Amino acid sequence: MSEEIVTPDAVEMKLLKNLTQVVYVLYALSYFAGITAIIGIIINYVKKEEVAGTWLESHFRWQIRTFWFGLLWAVIGAATVVFLIGFAVLFANFCWIIYRIVKGWLNLNDNKPMNF
Repeated sequence: MSEEIVTPDAVEMKLLKNLTQVVYVLYALSYFAGITAIIGIIINYVKKEEVAGTWLESHFRWQIRTFWFGLLWAVIGAATVVFLIGFAVLFANFCWIIYRIVKGWLNLNDNKPMNF
């Protein structure tokens, strides 16, 4: 029986992967408590340098873009609700964000980077 050797780099990557998963959870929870997405984006920016050069960097980029484009379309949707088109924009934005959270989370679970 062989024992798995755990290196400090492997432990660090495991911790960073867990942190990336936490950010996906925070984004998902933002539909119930909006503040969690803000916590998630702060984590993305604070830990961005630590994932630089790893496959997790693509997940951070994916999460950051999800936050900012989601916020942009939420503002556009809210601003155009009076014209009724805003409801469609908000619904499309909701679906798009859910898609990005699920796709990112599944790729993270499979240890795959995000492809753009």
